[in-house]
Amino acid sequence: MPVSVVVGGQFGSEGKGKVALEFARATGASAVVRVGGTNSGHTGIADNGTKWILRQIPASALWSNALIVLPPGSLIDPEILEREVGALSISPERLVIDARASVITADHKRDEEQGGLVGQIGSTASGTGAALRDRLARRAAHQLAGEHPYLKRFSVESTASILRRMLQERKRVVVEGTQGFGLSLWHSSYFPYSTSRDTTASAFLSESGLSPIDVDQVILVIRTFPIRVGGNSGPLRDEINWQIVADEAKLPKGFEERTSATNRVRRVGRFDATLVRSAIEVNNPTHIVLNHLDYIEKNPGHLAKEFVESVELSIGRRVDYLGFDATKIIRNPNEIDTVRLASAC
Repeated sequence: MPVSVVVGGQFGSEGKGKVALEFARATGASAVVRVGGTNSGHTGIADNGTKWILRQIPASALWSNALIVLPPGSLIDPEILEREVGALSISPERLVIDARASVITADHKRDEEQGGLVGQIGSTASGTGAALRDRLARRAAHQLAGEHPYLKRFSVESTASILRRMLQERKRVVVEGTQGFGLSLWHSSYFPYSTSRDTTASAFLSESGLSPIDVDQVILVIRTFPIRVGGNSGPLRDEINWQIVADEAKLPKGFEERTSATNRVRRVGRFDATLVRSAIEVNNPTHIVLNHLDYIEKNPGHLAKEFVESVELSIGRRVDYLGFDATKIIRNPNEIDTVRLASAC
Protein backbone atom coordinates (compact mmCIF):
# COMPACT_ATOMS: atom_id res chain seq x y z
CA MET A 1 0.00 0.00 0.00
CA PRO A 2 1.21 3.57 -0.67
CA VAL A 3 2.24 4.74 2.81
CA SER A 4 5.44 6.66 3.52
CA VAL A 5 6.63 6.96 7.14
CA VAL A 6 9.24 9.58 8.02
CA VAL A 7 11.19 8.87 11.21
CA GLY A 8 14.11 10.52 12.99
CA GLY A 9 17.28 8.53 13.61
CA GLN A 10 18.87 10.57 16.41
CA PHE A 11 17.44 12.97 19.03
CA GLY A 12 15.04 14.92 16.83
CA SER A 13 15.56 18.03 14.69
CA GLU A 14 16.98 15.87 11.90
CA GLY A 15 14.89 17.69 9.27
CA LYS A 16 11.86 15.39 9.20
CA GLY A 17 9.54 18.23 8.18
CA LYS A 18 11.81 19.03 5.23
CA VAL A 19 11.88 15.41 4.12
CA ALA A 20 8.18 14.70 4.69
CA LEU A 21 7.31 17.78 2.65
CA GLU A 22 9.54 16.68 -0.23
CA PHE A 23 8.22 13.12 -0.26
CA ALA A 24 4.63 14.39 -0.12
CA ARG A 25 5.33 16.61 -3.11
CA ALA A 26 7.26 13.98 -5.07
CA THR A 27 4.63 11.28 -4.56
CA GLY A 28 1.56 13.50 -4.92
CA ALA A 29 0.29 12.60 -1.44
CA SER A 30 -3.46 12.79 -0.89
CA ALA A 31 -3.19 12.83 2.91
CA VAL A 32 -0.52 13.98 5.35
CA VAL A 33 -0.56 12.72 8.94
CA ARG A 34 1.09 14.25 12.02
CA VAL A 35 1.43 12.05 15.09
CA GLY A 36 2.54 12.93 18.62
CA GLY A 37 2.09 16.18 20.50
CA THR A 38 3.35 19.76 20.47
CA ASN A 39 6.64 19.11 22.26
CA SER A 40 8.58 19.49 19.03
CA GLY A 41 8.36 21.76 16.00
CA HIS A 42 8.75 20.90 12.33
CA THR A 43 10.06 23.58 10.02
CA GLY A 44 8.99 24.01 6.42
CA ILE A 45 9.20 26.62 3.69
CA ALA A 46 6.09 27.12 1.60
CA ASP A 47 6.20 27.59 -2.17
CA ASN A 48 6.08 31.36 -1.71
CA GLY A 49 9.27 31.23 0.38
CA THR A 50 7.60 31.77 3.77
CA LYS A 51 9.23 29.85 6.61
CA TRP A 52 6.90 28.07 9.03
CA ILE A 53 7.61 26.35 12.33
CA LEU A 54 4.68 24.03 13.03
CA ARG A 55 4.06 22.13 16.25
CA GLN A 56 0.67 20.55 15.50
CA ILE A 57 0.07 20.71 11.75
CA PRO A 58 2.41 18.55 9.62
CA ALA A 59 5.03 20.48 7.64
CA SER A 60 4.12 18.28 4.69
CA ALA A 61 0.78 20.13 4.57
CA LEU A 62 2.55 23.16 3.04
CA TRP A 63 2.93 21.83 -0.46
CA SER A 64 -0.68 21.35 -1.61
CA ASN A 65 -4.26 20.88 -0.53
CA ALA A 66 -3.63 17.36 0.75
CA LEU A 67 -5.99 16.29 3.53
CA ILE A 68 -4.49 16.96 6.97
CA VAL A 69 -5.03 14.17 9.46
CA LEU A 70 -4.56 14.22 13.25
CA PRO A 71 -5.12 10.55 14.18
CA PRO A 72 -6.05 8.80 17.48
CA GLY A 73 -2.47 8.89 18.73
CA SER A 74 -2.30 12.68 18.47
CA LEU A 75 -2.10 14.89 21.54
CA ILE A 76 -3.74 18.16 20.57
CA ASP A 77 -3.22 21.59 22.07
CA PRO A 78 -6.29 23.50 20.83
CA GLU A 79 -4.62 26.90 21.28
CA ILE A 80 -1.60 25.94 19.16
CA LEU A 81 -3.81 24.25 16.58
CA GLU A 82 -6.06 27.32 16.31
CA ARG A 83 -3.03 29.56 15.85
CA GLU A 84 -1.55 27.40 13.09
CA VAL A 85 -4.87 26.86 11.32
CA GLY A 86 -5.43 30.62 11.25
CA ALA A 87 -1.92 31.45 10.12
CA LEU A 88 -2.06 28.91 7.27
CA SER A 89 -5.70 29.73 6.37
CA ILE A 90 -6.65 26.06 6.56
CA SER A 91 -10.31 25.49 5.76
CA PRO A 92 -12.31 23.31 8.21
CA GLU A 93 -12.99 20.66 5.58
CA ARG A 94 -9.27 20.16 4.95
CA LEU A 95 -8.51 19.07 8.54
CA VAL A 96 -9.75 15.78 9.96
CA ILE A 97 -9.31 14.99 13.65
CA ASP A 98 -9.98 11.61 15.20
CA ALA A 99 -12.54 11.89 17.98
CA ARG A 100 -10.35 9.64 20.16
CA ALA A 101 -7.28 11.89 20.09
CA SER A 102 -6.24 13.39 23.43
CA VAL A 103 -6.49 17.07 24.37
CA ILE A 104 -3.62 18.89 26.09
CA THR A 105 -4.94 21.27 28.74
CA ALA A 106 -3.49 24.12 30.78
CA ASP A 107 -3.38 21.74 33.76
CA HIS A 108 -1.14 19.37 31.83
CA LYS A 109 1.31 22.18 31.05
CA ARG A 110 1.27 23.37 34.65
CA ASP A 111 1.91 19.84 35.92
CA GLU A 112 5.06 19.57 33.82
CA GLU A 113 6.31 23.02 34.75
CA GLN A 114 5.78 22.43 38.47
CA GLY A 115 6.90 18.80 38.41
CA GLY A 116 10.55 19.65 37.82
CA LEU A 117 10.88 17.79 34.50
CA VAL A 118 12.35 20.82 32.75
CA GLY A 119 15.38 20.77 35.02
CA GLN A 120 15.55 17.00 35.52
CA ILE A 121 15.41 15.75 31.93
CA GLY A 122 15.15 18.83 29.72
CA SER A 123 11.38 18.57 29.17
CA THR A 124 9.76 21.20 26.95
CA ALA A 125 6.81 21.46 29.40
CA SER A 126 4.37 21.34 26.48
CA GLY A 127 1.94 19.20 28.48
CA THR A 128 2.31 16.33 26.03
CA GLY A 129 3.74 13.89 28.57
CA ALA A 130 1.18 14.79 31.24
CA ALA A 131 -1.68 14.35 28.77
CA LEU A 132 -0.33 10.97 27.75
CA ARG A 133 0.03 10.01 31.43
CA ASP A 134 -3.64 10.79 32.05
CA ARG A 135 -4.63 8.80 28.98
CA LEU A 136 -2.65 5.76 30.12
CA ALA A 137 -4.11 6.10 33.61
CA ARG A 138 -7.57 5.99 31.97
CA ARG A 139 -8.82 8.93 33.95
CA ALA A 140 -12.48 9.58 33.25
CA ALA A 141 -11.91 13.33 33.28
CA HIS A 142 -9.35 13.11 30.46
CA GLN A 143 -10.77 15.08 27.54
CA LEU A 144 -10.88 13.63 24.05
CA ALA A 145 -10.96 15.61 20.81
CA GLY A 146 -14.58 14.73 20.12
CA GLU A 147 -15.60 16.54 23.30
CA HIS A 148 -13.74 19.82 22.74
CA PRO A 149 -15.82 22.80 21.48
CA TYR A 150 -13.16 24.31 19.20
CA LEU A 151 -12.18 20.99 17.62
CA LYS A 152 -15.79 20.21 16.71
CA ARG A 153 -15.68 22.79 13.91
CA PHE A 154 -13.51 20.37 11.92
CA SER A 155 -14.39 16.89 10.70
CA VAL A 156 -14.16 14.84 13.90
CA GLU A 157 -14.53 11.19 13.00
CA SER A 158 -12.61 7.96 12.52
CA THR A 159 -9.45 8.92 10.68
CA ALA A 160 -8.56 5.24 10.23
CA SER A 161 -11.65 4.77 8.06
CA ILE A 162 -10.76 7.77 5.92
CA LEU A 163 -7.16 6.64 5.45
CA ARG A 164 -8.26 3.09 4.65
CA ARG A 165 -10.57 4.31 1.89
CA MET A 166 -7.74 6.37 0.43
CA LEU A 167 -5.36 3.43 0.46
CA GLN A 168 -7.90 1.21 -1.23
CA GLU A 169 -7.94 3.80 -4.01
CA ARG A 170 -4.12 3.65 -4.13
CA LYS A 171 -3.73 7.23 -2.89
CA ARG A 172 -0.47 8.14 -1.17
CA VAL A 173 -0.40 8.82 2.60
CA VAL A 174 2.64 10.42 4.27
CA VAL A 175 3.02 9.91 8.03
CA GLU A 176 5.23 12.57 9.59
CA GLY A 177 6.87 11.12 12.68
CA THR A 178 7.99 13.19 15.62
CA GLN A 179 11.23 13.58 17.60
CA GLY A 180 13.92 10.90 17.12
CA PHE A 181 14.85 7.29 17.83
CA GLY A 182 17.27 8.26 20.61
CA LEU A 183 14.34 9.69 22.58
CA SER A 184 12.15 6.57 22.41
CA LEU A 185 10.64 5.56 25.74
CA TRP A 186 11.18 1.89 24.87
CA HIS A 187 14.18 1.72 22.56
CA SER A 188 16.49 4.51 23.68
CA SER A 189 19.57 3.60 25.69
CA TYR A 190 19.27 6.85 27.64
CA PHE A 191 16.22 6.32 29.88
CA PRO A 192 15.02 8.32 31.81
CA TYR A 193 16.31 11.01 29.45
CA SER A 194 13.67 10.15 26.90
CA THR A 195 10.35 11.40 25.69
CA SER A 196 7.01 10.07 26.98
CA ARG A 197 6.31 7.70 24.07
CA ASP A 198 7.81 5.52 21.37
CA THR A 199 9.38 7.27 18.38
CA THR A 200 9.73 4.46 15.83
CA ALA A 201 8.05 3.89 12.49
CA SER A 202 5.92 1.06 13.86
CA ALA A 203 4.70 3.28 16.71
CA PHE A 204 3.74 6.04 14.30
CA LEU A 205 1.72 3.54 12.27
CA SER A 206 -0.09 2.36 15.38
CA GLU A 207 -0.94 5.93 16.36
CA SER A 208 -2.21 6.56 12.83
CA GLY A 209 -4.44 3.48 12.73
CA LEU A 210 -2.48 1.89 9.89
CA SER A 211 -1.08 -1.60 9.39
CA PRO A 212 2.60 -2.49 8.85
CA ILE A 213 1.68 -4.13 5.54
CA ASP A 214 0.38 -0.77 4.30
CA VAL A 215 3.90 0.65 4.17
CA ASP A 216 6.17 0.74 1.14
CA GLN A 217 8.52 3.51 2.31
CA VAL A 218 10.24 4.04 5.66
CA ILE A 219 12.45 7.12 5.42
CA LEU A 220 15.04 7.48 8.18
CA VAL A 221 16.32 11.04 8.53
CA ILE A 222 19.66 11.74 10.20
CA ARG A 223 21.93 14.76 10.47
CA THR A 224 25.68 15.29 10.39
CA PHE A 225 25.86 16.63 13.95
CA PRO A 226 23.15 15.23 16.26
CA ILE A 227 21.60 17.62 18.77
CA ARG A 228 19.78 17.45 22.09
CA VAL A 229 17.72 20.21 23.68
CA GLY A 230 19.52 22.55 26.05
CA GLY A 231 19.89 21.81 29.74
CA ASN A 232 20.08 18.47 31.50
CA SER A 233 18.61 16.53 28.60
CA GLY A 234 20.77 13.42 28.82
CA PRO A 235 23.99 11.94 27.42
CA LEU A 236 25.33 13.13 24.08
CA ARG A 237 28.37 11.26 22.83
CA ASP A 238 31.35 13.39 21.74
CA GLU A 239 29.60 16.63 22.66
CA ILE A 240 31.14 19.77 21.19
CA ASN A 241 29.85 23.34 20.79
CA TRP A 242 28.51 25.52 18.00
CA GLN A 243 31.71 27.51 17.75
CA ILE A 244 33.55 24.35 16.68
CA VAL A 245 30.84 23.54 14.10
CA ALA A 246 30.94 27.11 12.78
CA ASP A 247 34.73 27.21 12.56
CA GLU A 248 34.96 23.89 10.71
CA ALA A 249 32.19 24.72 8.24
CA LYS A 250 33.14 28.40 7.90
CA LEU A 251 29.73 29.48 9.15
CA PRO A 252 29.09 33.01 10.48
CA LYS A 253 30.60 33.91 13.85
CA GLY A 254 28.16 33.26 16.68
CA PHE A 255 26.21 30.69 14.70
CA GLU A 256 24.03 28.40 16.83
CA GLU A 257 20.81 26.41 16.65
CA ARG A 258 17.84 26.94 18.93
CA THR A 259 14.91 24.64 19.56
CA SER A 260 11.74 25.52 17.68
CA ALA A 261 9.46 24.76 20.64
CA THR A 262 11.35 26.46 23.51
CA ASN A 263 14.00 28.65 21.82
CA ARG A 264 16.77 27.10 23.92
CA VAL A 265 20.26 26.79 22.46
CA ARG A 266 20.67 23.20 21.38
CA ARG A 267 23.48 20.96 22.50
CA VAL A 268 25.49 19.45 19.66
CA GLY A 269 27.80 16.47 19.21
CA ARG A 270 29.80 14.53 16.66
CA PHE A 271 28.08 11.94 14.47
CA ASP A 272 27.24 8.85 16.54
CA ALA A 273 27.18 5.77 14.31
CA THR A 274 26.16 3.46 17.18
CA LEU A 275 22.91 5.37 17.70
CA VAL A 276 22.11 5.41 13.98
CA ARG A 277 22.83 1.69 13.61
CA SER A 278 20.32 1.02 16.39
CA ALA A 279 17.77 3.21 14.63
CA ILE A 280 18.33 1.26 11.42
CA GLU A 281 17.99 -2.04 13.23
CA VAL A 282 14.59 -1.16 14.69
CA ASN A 283 13.11 0.86 11.79
CA ASN A 284 14.57 -1.09 8.83
CA PRO A 285 14.34 1.93 6.51
CA THR A 286 13.93 1.77 2.75
CA HIS A 287 15.60 5.18 2.38
CA ILE A 288 18.13 7.15 4.44
CA VAL A 289 18.45 10.93 4.21
CA LEU A 290 21.51 12.73 5.62
CA ASN A 291 20.84 16.40 6.32
CA HIS A 292 23.03 19.37 7.23
CA LEU A 293 25.96 18.53 5.01
CA ASP A 294 26.44 22.30 4.79
CA TYR A 295 27.85 21.92 8.33
CA ILE A 296 30.66 19.89 6.76
CA GLU A 297 31.13 21.97 3.62
CA LYS A 298 29.01 24.89 2.45
CA ASN A 299 29.13 23.82 -1.20
CA PRO A 300 29.21 20.14 -2.18
CA GLY A 301 32.81 19.01 -2.58
CA HIS A 302 35.39 16.47 -1.51
CA LEU A 303 34.95 17.08 2.23
CA ALA A 304 31.23 16.35 2.05
CA LYS A 305 31.88 13.32 -0.15
CA GLU A 306 34.42 11.93 2.30
CA PHE A 307 32.07 12.52 5.23
CA VAL A 308 29.21 10.69 3.51
CA GLU A 309 31.47 7.76 2.69
CA SER A 310 32.62 7.57 6.31
CA VAL A 311 29.01 7.63 7.52
CA GLU A 312 28.04 4.84 5.12
CA LEU A 313 30.98 2.74 6.26
CA SER A 314 30.18 3.30 9.93
CA ILE A 315 26.44 2.51 9.71
CA GLY A 316 26.70 -0.28 7.14
CA ARG A 317 24.10 1.27 4.84
CA ARG A 318 23.96 3.46 1.78
CA VAL A 319 22.78 7.04 2.22
CA ASP A 320 20.17 7.68 -0.49
CA TYR A 321 19.64 11.45 -0.28
CA LEU A 322 21.91 14.28 0.81
CA GLY A 323 20.55 17.52 2.26
CA PHE A 324 22.70 20.64 2.24
CA ASP A 325 20.42 23.57 2.98
CA ALA A 326 16.80 24.66 2.93
CA THR A 327 16.48 24.41 -0.85
CA LYS A 328 18.76 21.60 -2.01
CA ILE A 329 18.74 17.83 -1.93
CA ILE A 330 20.82 15.64 -4.22
CA ARG A 331 20.70 11.97 -4.86
CA ASN A 332 23.76 10.05 -3.80
CA PRO A 333 26.22 9.66 -5.40
CA ASN A 334 27.09 12.75 -7.39
CA GLU A 335 23.99 13.10 -9.55
CA ILE A 336 23.77 16.49 -11.20
CA ASP A 337 19.99 16.78 -11.09
CA THR A 338 18.60 18.28 -7.90
CA VAL A 339 15.16 18.29 -6.39
CA ARG A 340 14.01 21.64 -5.07
CA LEU A 341 13.17 21.33 -1.42
CA ALA A 342 10.44 23.76 -0.28
CA SER A 343 11.18 23.40 3.39
CA ALA A 344 13.86 23.96 5.98
CA CYS A 345 15.95 21.61 8.04
